[in-house]
Amino acid sequence: MDFLEYSDISAEVKGCMTGGKLKMTDQNIIFKNSKTGKVESISASDFEAVNFQNFAGSLGIRVFLKNGTLHRFVGFKDAEKERIAKFFSNTYKIDMLEKELSLKGWNWGTAKFNGSVLSFEVGHNSAFEIPLNHVSQCTAGKNEITMEFHQNDDAPVSLMEMRFFIPSNELAGDVDPVEAFQKQVMKKASVISVSGDAIAIFREIQCLTPRGRYDIKIFQTFFQLHGKTFDYKIPMSTVLRLFLLPHKDNRQMFFVVSLDPPIKQGQTRYHFLVLLFGQEEETSIELPFTDEELKDKYEGKLDKELSGPTYEVLGKVMKVIINRKLTGPGGFVGHSGTPAIGCSFKAAAGYLYPLERGFMYVHKPPIHIRFEEVASVNFARGGGSTRSFDFEIELKSGTVHTFSSIEKEEYNKLFDFITTKKLNIKNRGKNDKGGYNDDFGDSDNEAAPDAYLERVKAEAQERDEDDDDGPSEDESTDEDFKPTQDESDVAEEFDSSPSSTSSEDEEKGSGDEHKKKHKKEKKEKKEKKKPAKTVSEKPRQKRAKKSKDENKPKRPSTAFMLWLNEMRDKIKADNPGIKITEIAKKGGEMWKELKDKSEWEGKAAKAKEEYNKAMKEYEASGGSKSEDKKSSEKKAPAKKKTSSMPSVKPSQVKSREFIEDDDSSSDSDDDKGKKRKGSDSERGKPKDKKKKNKSESEESTPASSDANSDSD
Repeated sequence: MDFLEYSDISAEVKGCMTGGKLKMTDQNIIFKNSKTGKVESISASDFEAVNFQNFAGSLGIRVFLKNGTLHRFVGFKDAEKERIAKFFSNTYKIDMLEKELSLKGWNWGTAKFNGSVLSFEVGHNSAFEIPLNHVSQCTAGKNEITMEFHQNDDAPVSLMEMRFFIPSNELAGDVDPVEAFQKQVMKKASVISVSGDAIAIFREIQCLTPRGRYDIKIFQTFFQLHGKTFDYKIPMSTVLRLFLLPHKDNRQMFFVVSLDPPIKQGQTRYHFLVLLFGQEEETSIELPFTDEELKDKYEGKLDKELSGPTYEVLGKVMKVIINRKLTGPGGFVGHSGTPAIGCSFKAAAGYLYPLERGFMYVHKPPIHIRFEEVASVNFARGGGSTRSFDFEIELKSGTVHTFSSIEKEEYNKLFDFITTKKLNIKNRGKNDKGGYNDDFGDSDNEAAPDAYLERVKAEAQERDEDDDDGPSEDESTDEDFKPTQDESDVAEEFDSSPSSTSSEDEEKGSGDEHKKKHKKEKKEKKEKKKPAKTVSEKPRQKRAKKSKDENKPKRPSTAFMLWLNEMRDKIKADNPGIKITEIAKKGGEMWKELKDKSEWEGKAAKAKEEYNKAMKEYEASGGSKSEDKKSSEKKAPAKKKTSSMPSVKPSQVKSREFIEDDDSSSDSDDDKGKKRKGSDSERGKPKDKKKKNKSESEESTPASSDANSDSD
């Protein structure tokens, strides 16, 4: 079947050019709205005239139907003109002529009505055309007609009103030209008037969006929501889809109506009507039609008397009258046994329904996402809780919808559903499917990877390696720290005249000068030190390759590999153009289907026996020992650098207070020739490399020093 298909075409919808896809077949012309997904089909048998028409910057097609309706599609290239004309001529037997437009720019001319189109002609050519189904109201004055148009929210600029001046004409006789003009417009205009009886009325229906209780009155071309404060008249042509979804509690039902364009309440727009019914609520209605009228108008799809649950009766009536499919839940069943997944969108809690062709969320705000709009989905960790996760849907437009606080038990069911629908999963790894704990982590799973912990461990290991190798070249050894020396920093900090620590300081000056110099040296040493390396700064070390022994026997092939080696050429011949990486996958499928594998299993068993025999001979010849020797030589530990720090036992490092209080400390000091004297007079005398200190702090000795002098 021959057809033409164009992906970037715009159609005229209430004065606004709306983008979508156009497909022309031998039966009809199909246009699919890329924003709403609404599909509009025009049968080839309804064509009366088809013309090319020049629009601003591009070529368009004007399709005029037998019922007087006009359709215009824009966005064709000039190069496609001959191809389209040939297709219409061969398929529909219609000659494509170019419709000439008036370029004079005059504002007076002749108004002609052709079906539901008002054409304003200047001379013999059309200046502009107005589809009358875009008109919402038409009022007549003395010599003037005012036409108002339906507003399209998607249009950057909307035509709201147009006025025509109609001069009096003596040739018209008794007929008023203004009144005649108005009647012609009102015949085809989509004016909503509550004239006539309603087909069905449903009283006091609970509506969640917009909130309130409304009476629903269904007419032939529109239905009305009548409430205490607000009143909405909704044309049937604005209804896109109908949804009937069970509540998670199995006691209520959601009835959702998708609208485009939406209804407005002030500056608020409602793209969805969400009605809530109890499953036990029942009603019965009688339609104001005879059996013959029902059979002719609705092809016998409606009965004269309808009774049952309210949501079923309303759904059946609207489905038939509006002629839209009523979408119910698909094959998805969640952990709770219902097709609803409890979740939150932003601050409001609601329910997410995975349907056969998309997702539906109710109810604040209601969101419908078609699969063809989805770029990818993502399973994310819940905010601070391991008992829930987030489900993110990224659209091709760049918008991301995040449904949070989904129970952990729903993960497997939802993952299986996404996989079945072949949606792109953003965070899936090498494995096709991992458990909940593998993807998000769990508080009970102690083996879960922790990036921060791994980084800390790496830094600690690096510091340990640096300590084992001794101080690096850029790090100076702290020479002032000498645990075996009895003089400490306590004297520097608390004595008014601290004693110097070297014979050189004796010659240079007083203790105060040395103190300043000592602090200055410490400061310089700190500035010289470089910051510690982080994990990212340290280059990765390549692992040394294991040396292979050429004499070592090779492992035998499995039965599958022996079979695949012989079948490889056949698989390539049977599947021309197959990739090398896909040969093994295809072979695996054929191997599973192979019933008699005894021949290849026997060959594999024989190869295994020969390998075992060869390995015994190899080990007997000492091959494995020589290999172990080589590996042990490679893994010999490197010699550690000797540290410049003096080795000190922990028992020798003691503060001054412990030295003064401990009796045994005098013995240890005595062995090293550094015995401390207990009396006040002896403590004040200078030792080796020490000056005399007769400050007040030295003269006032603690009570524990007397005990030390007695013990000494």
